[in-house]
Formats: sequence, C-alpha cells, structure tokens
Amino acid sequence: MATPTFIDSNSHMDKLTSEIFSILENKFLFGYDNNNTNNINSPPTKDTVAVPMEELKSGRHVTGKVRILSIDGGGATDGALAATSIVHLESFLRRKSGVQDARISDFFDVVTGSGVGGVLAALLFTRGKDGQPLFTAADALRLVAEKGNKMSRVSKQGIFRRVFGSPATGGKIFRRTFGDLTLKDTFKAVLIPCYDLTTGAPFVFSRADAVEMDGCDFKMSDVCAATVAGGPVETVSVDRRTRISAVTGELAMNNPTAMAITHVLNNKQEFPFCNGVEDLLVVSLGNGEPGYGVAGNQTPSRTALVKIVGETVSDTVDQAVSMAFGQSRASNYGRIQGNKGFVDSNKGKEQNVLKLAEQMLRRMNVESVLFQGKKCNKTNLDKLELFAEEIVKETERRKLNILPTVVLRQTTTSSSPRTSSATTLSVTSSN
Repeated sequence: MATPTFIDSNSHMDKLTSEIFSILENKFLFGYDNNNTNNINSPPTKDTVAVPMEELKSGRHVTGKVRILSIDGGGATDGALAATSIVHLESFLRRKSGVQDARISDFFDVVTGSGVGGVLAALLFTRGKDGQPLFTAADALRLVAEKGNKMSRVSKQGIFRRVFGSPATGGKIFRRTFGDLTLKDTFKAVLIPCYDLTTGAPFVFSRADAVEMDGCDFKMSDVCAATVAGGPVETVSVDRRTRISAVTGELAMNNPTAMAITHVLNNKQEFPFCNGVEDLLVVSLGNGEPGYGVAGNQTPSRTALVKIVGETVSDTVDQAVSMAFGQSRASNYGRIQGNKGFVDSNKGKEQNVLKLAEQMLRRMNVESVLFQGKKCNKTNLDKLELFAEEIVKETERRKLNILPTVVLRQTTTSSSPRTSSATTLSVTSSN
C-alpha cells in the first residue's frame, strides 16, 4: 500500500500557492486557456508567454490592438469620398497626437484597398526615395482633383475609370508615379486585390507574400493597374515566374475589410498575439452609393449593374463585420459610408465631386445592422474624429507594451512555401 506523501515544507506550499494565484491572475487578465499552455507547437499567445510579475504589477500592457485601414473600390465618385475622409483622418491624427508632420501610415499596421482604394493605399504606404511615403493624404486627394478637373463633366464611369481606364494610359501614369518600387518597398502590411481571369478567382497582392516568395513580388505600378483594370491586364511578377490576367479589384471584393481581418487573424508570424476581433481596431472607408438612376423600365447598363452589385456586397460585408465585433463595434470598428447619391436633384446635374464628398462627410453616418436595417447616429466627420482619438490612444498605449503587437517580416529571397500569409486566393501560374 502506497504511503501518502504529506507536504511538510513551507517552501513547497508557497510555490503551490504562487502557481494557483498566477493561474487565477492570468485568467482574470488575459483569459487563461489550459490547452494552450501545454501546446509548444501552437503560436505564442498572451497566455503562453511568460511575463514577469513585476511587469504585470507595473500596470504596463502586454500587447496592443492591430490597426487596420480598409478602403473600398470606387463608388459614384471613384475615390473622392475615401480620399477626402483620409485627409480629415490624417488631420485629426496630427492634431490629437501633437505630431504636425505625421503621415497616415504612422498610425496603421495594415492597409487594404480595392480598385481606386488600392491605388490610394499604394500611394500612402509605399516608401519613396527620401524614406517617406510617396504621397501625403492631401497629395492623394489633389491627384483625384487634378485628374477630375481635366473633364468638364464626370462620366458614369467615374474619374479614375476615365483617367486610368485604358491599360496603356494607366500603366504610364503608374510607372511615372512608382518607378521600379515593388510590394517589398511598402511600410506596413499591404493587401490589394484584383480578379484573376486565368484561374477564375480573386488574387491578393500582399507584402507578406512578397517578402517570402520572389514569385509573389510585383511592381507597385502593375499592382495599381491591375486593381483598377476595366479589362484584362497581364500582370507579371518581378522575377517573371507568376502571371495573372487581372481585372478590377472591385469585382473580386469591393469592400476588402473581411479579407484584411482574415489575413491578420491567420498571420501568426507577423501578428502573433492577435486572437480575435477584440484585438483589432478597424477603420473602413466606403466610397458612396452608386450614382446610377434608372428611369421607368429602362434596363441598367452592365457598368451600372457591376457598381450596384459591388456596393450591395460592400454593405453586406459591413453588416457581417459589424456584427462580428459585437459589443465592441462602437469602439473597435468604424465605417464611413455615404447614404445618398451625389447628384443634386434641384439642379439636375452632377456637382464638383470633391465638394460633394465634403458634404457627404457632414451628413449623418449610417450604421448597418444585420437583419435590422440601417440607423443614423453621428455625422461621418464626428465618427472619423472619434476613431482618430482611439487610434492615438492605442499608439500611446504601445509605448508601455511589454510585447510587440506587430512583427513585420523583412525581405528574403526564398521560394519556400509561405508561412505568413493567407491572402493569395488564386493559384499562381509559373513559366
């Protein structure tokens, strides 16, 4: 018969007591998960990382929230509303942070954009020769205004479709803007989708893919041409090994927010401690509702139908993402979206799109609630300012973080399988 073993040492009891209280404290602070602590092969989490007790008692945060900026494809104004929103957001961030020369890229960890939204993302998050982003928010808006002012009227195809619609014209403009810069030359995690006709599936240009596989690195000029392409554009990787036949990203995912969230939650190499929506801070910028009215029984054009479908899908994505955030959607998820067309019914003609974008930002913000319709609360500008404040708070909190929130991978020259990204949805083809 086994003799019972009695703990007769105060040191053993102290150790057991310390372990019990450590478990209770971890469960209270971080949500203790007994299964994770024993799985050495699982990605590191806030629970499995040993944090010194003195660090916890100091009031320092373990890690922060991943900040995502998502920009829709072109709506009725082809980028004017999103670009104007970014200008105001950058202004709010500068004022609230006290850094007057700060850029929008300083305050976000991930940027995703579709169509013209992808062009804006590339302009704001690509590193120039001076080490700074190629464009400020005001520069990007000025690009929209200058191209729009060259036309007396805004066509139904929109500003960017008229200016960048031809692959040859668009390619020249983008090559002049980006030169030989590639996805590897971006500051943060960049995700820009298009639709690949070769495979019949979405294709996402991703910095995470580019730094791990040369076959996934593309010139930024080609990325932008692909995501706004009105017709098939052959797009080839820098090493010439991957070829796709690209059309606009608006067809693949007009609202790329869900794709960005999926990328972050599955990319444990670069976002090791992001385990759910509570670890995210998302700002999603819409581009207004379609400005295509159909009189009587007139059949909408194909272009109008694509726009309508794209905006409908964007609204559905917004509702689903908003519901996923649950009670934290008021503080962790913000959506800026127009709720009326951009045509002045009193005058019966289109006005200056940038002026109308400013007007749209001063209208009530529309929040989509799944199965419950839409509701209006603050103005779009008020909501932008609210989230600018949340982003600055997160930036300040990171100064006290014990662990890094984001660990961006550096450039490599490898043909090994990707481990940091779950974004390229189509199968690449090689020569």
